[in-house]
Amino acid sequence: MATTLDRTVEPSTESAGARGTRGERGARGERGTTWGEAGDTGSARADTADRADRADRADRTDRADRTDTADRADQGDWSARSAVAGGLGGSAVVGGLGAGLGLALLATVVWSGSFVTSRALADSVPPVQHAFWRWLIAIAAVAPFALRRTWRARAVLRRHLGYLLAASFLGVALYNTLVNQAGVTTTAGNMGMIMAASPVLMACYERLGGARLGARRTTGTLIACAGVLLLVSKGSLALDLAPGDLWVIGGALAFGSYSALLRRRPPELGGLPFLFATFVLGALMLLPAYAVSLTVQGGFTPTPGTVTPLLYVGVVSSAVAFFAWNKAIALIGAARAGVVYYLQPVCVALLSYALLGEEMSWPRAACMGLILGGVVLGSTAGRGRPLSS
Repeated sequence: MATTLDRTVEPSTESAGARGTRGERGARGERGTTWGEAGDTGSARADTADRADRADRADRTDRADRTDTADRADQGDWSARSAVAGGLGGSAVVGGLGAGLGLALLATVVWSGSFVTSRALADSVPPVQHAFWRWLIAIAAVAPFALRRTWRARAVLRRHLGYLLAASFLGVALYNTLVNQAGVTTTAGNMGMIMAASPVLMACYERLGGARLGARRTTGTLIACAGVLLLVSKGSLALDLAPGDLWVIGGALAFGSYSALLRRRPPELGGLPFLFATFVLGALMLLPAYAVSLTVQGGFTPTPGTVTPLLYVGVVSSAVAFFAWNKAIALIGAARAGVVYYLQPVCVALLSYALLGEEMSWPRAACMGLILGGVVLGSTAGRGRPLSS
């Protein structure tokens, strides 16, 4: 019985062990299958991502090729670009030219009035005091619009301080003081006519800077210059210059140099901060001379006859006209704006005739017509191009 029972139990035990082994193997197999399936799924995902990446790279390459081809076609097709410039782009150029000429004309007409005021105030306000109060009034007029922008641009202004000092000296402190001094001993008409020589210097500076002025602009400049010379000399080859005329010649040199300097204004120097900074620096430069003038010549009496002209030159002739002139040079260049400036003797002669009773004659009118013709011819010529183009 014992033997029989042992034989009966032993197979049952082996069968359970076998079943346990087979269960473990089955579980391993199932896990292996699951891991294999997971591996297959990961590989499939990797393949899909790789294909998407390759497709994206191919698309970017294709787009780059199309852009490069378009760029080469654009660079090679000069006539097509010229046609566009003559169409939509051309209208923008024409608009900029018209705006620049209009701003130059506005400044020229307004400044013509300042020559009349310089002559009118010559006997009542000393020249240096006239210049100093002009810029103080201009600073007060511009400050509400310029203070915040100037403060934000202080780092840029500090970086270009040397340029600002040069522009302030030539265009603010020196030019206007010389013109005011000239008004003591010469007529407003002569001041306007001699100042009209400054565009010649502007054109020379621009030519030295590498610009081609073109035949029409050069011819117009020479015609206008001839009209100015005939007007000053009254048709004679001998020039009879008063001391005031020499002061104006110095002013013309200063203004021509200032206008040429404007063309090299750093792009980061905004128009309003630049204008305000030059006004302040120019007034500071005049301060020592103003103190000497007060000590030696004494002050002037504020009356409607002195305050009104000072308000005109401070607000209109300084704040408005200088902003317009600086913007005009940025749009059309100093040489073309200078050609428009030739209209100044015409405007000054008309204003001095109407307001001061200065002489007007037919030869004078004929010279003005010559100047006007030169201005029209020179200002409508094509924009100067760099010599390297």
